Amino acid sequence: MQDTEPRGHRGRYRLVVPSRSDVLLRNFTELVGGPLGRRSEPGVVSPGPFTVDRVLILLTLAAALLGVLVKGYCRAYGWESPTQFYATCYSDLPELFRNRGLADGSFPIVSSPFEYPVVVGLVAGVTALLVPGQGISDARVLAFFDINAVLLAVAAMIAVLATARISARRPWDAAMVAVAPGLVLAGTINWDLWAVCLLAVGMYFFAAQRPVAAGILTGLAVAANAYALLFPAAVLLLALRTGKFRPLLATASAAAVSWAAVNLPFAAANPGGWAYYFQFNASRDAGYGSPWFAYNLVAAKLQRPVLSAEAIDLLSAGFFGLACVLIAVVALSAPHRPRLAQLVFLLVAAFVLTGKAYSPQFVLWLIPLLVLARPKWRDFLVWQGIEGLHWAAVWMYLGQVTSAGSPQHNLDMPYYVLAVAAHMLAVAYLMARVAWDIYDPHYDPIRRHNLDDPHGGPFSNAPDRLRLDFRRTSGSLLHWKESTHA
Repeated sequence: MQDTEPRGHRGRYRLVVPSRSDVLLRNFTELVGGPLGRRSEPGVVSPGPFTVDRVLILLTLAAALLGVLVKGYCRAYGWESPTQFYATCYSDLPELFRNRGLADGSFPIVSSPFEYPVVVGLVAGVTALLVPGQGISDARVLAFFDINAVLLAVAAMIAVLATARISARRPWDAAMVAVAPGLVLAGTINWDLWAVCLLAVGMYFFAAQRPVAAGILTGLAVAANAYALLFPAAVLLLALRTGKFRPLLATASAAAVSWAAVNLPFAAANPGGWAYYFQFNASRDAGYGSPWFAYNLVAAKLQRPVLSAEAIDLLSAGFFGLACVLIAVVALSAPHRPRLAQLVFLLVAAFVLTGKAYSPQFVLWLIPLLVLARPKWRDFLVWQGIEGLHWAAVWMYLGQVTSAGSPQHNLDMPYYVLAVAAHMLAVAYLMARVAWDIYDPHYDPIRRHNLDDPHGGPFSNAPDRLRLDFRRTSGSLLHWKESTHA
């Protein structure tokens, strides 16, 4: 890895140049003029109108437009089964607009049950009010989709810029988020980009040592999708390791207040409608893309007993709990304190692998977290390619199961199960690589630049107060023993 430190500008950050530091990009840029020259001064010489932020916005805009083109068939001919699956242009947005009362003026949660958190319900309700006309029609369904697609593109741009700003020396890593195939393919399936955006901004504030602001954004992210709760969990692990609990308390308290501020009005207006989201997720069966659903498919094919809903609940919670314990062991036993982004990625990836469902849009959760945890283009693109295959397999399989489509267009069950297995193996591989980087920072692309934790905010450069050594008990660092000796 190579840095560029401008001569005579000691007060500036040394900027990491992607075309020099990443082997894949260095080879790729040979097609477009080669890597940046060694006598250049990135971060000092003005790039003119093509600043990093502006280029990232243009890349995200291009990805968003390409994502709308992917939905082109459905935008032209409507979201109808089975063609919406075979044309791989399915989106939850038109389905919910037609089938949850949004087209008739019903406001989610307040007027009718809605299986999503309050921030998503608020976005869905407000955007439905912006659609001209009344009732259900193809034109109104298309308008609802297009309004949300524009707003989701804005959310994606904010997430990309927040990812770039978290680390001043590696802003170009955010280009992975901007051009991610997962963003193109899954960005407009549902409203998950709002949670991704809010959490990215929250992590930016935490990196800037503003834990209260970080907590407010995190609380809003949790009110958009519960997976954002895993960010405070990662903060807890670093608080245990460093003995610095004030950032944790500030972040968690602010998150609780902001979550309550947006939830209480809905809970007061319609307690049953507000609780429906929690009841729905607690009682749902295994969903498409999950290992439990794939297991039941294989078991049924082999005429073996399938897992009941209760068994799946127990196994899902048990395996996730075990994964959290193992991640905590990694966080507290690694020779060098893990970076915050590494722990957040590991926790969210564990949640993805063990959850009761893995919808194709869930890939959006992991994209910015992997970019912060392990910004390596080759691993990122291989993983995204596998996720793209899983995305296509889901629609081909749904076309068969839910729509009784033509046999020549269907995907047989074994191939669908293989796609699920490939997705799981790819995520597990990334988790293993991140864990390896934690135990050996020489392989960590961030720490190879003599940085500690640019995303860790108050935990950056903090000394250890608790470190476990399972090979030598005497090698453990226990802050309560230090207090006793003092």
